[in-house]
Amino acid sequence: MAIEVITREDLNEFRNLLLNDLKQLIQPQSQQIKQWLKSNEVRKLLNISPGTLQNLRINGTLTFTKIGGIMYYNYSDIEKVLNGNTQKRGSTLFK
Repeated sequence: MAIEVITREDLNEFRNLLLNDLKQLIQPQSQQIKQWLKSNEVRKLLNISPGTLQNLRINGTLTFTKIGGIMYYNYSDIEKVLNGNTQKRGSTLFK
């Protein structure tokens, strides 16, 4: 029976290969964001009611495209709305 010696360098190489494989497995899942979302997906994403979503459409805050009776929202538009509503901590309307 042959005996193989495993060195630290061998273990480090194995660790690096394993980490790279894990990164490749995890990365595609985080990049699978759909470009177009339906109303129910937007409501779940923003945790809002159907009425609130309707108000966002009516006042032009959130743009949409309607195809065959189904409304679609561009994910990048949703991100713009969220980023445009950021507020500094401690800011208030009543001073």
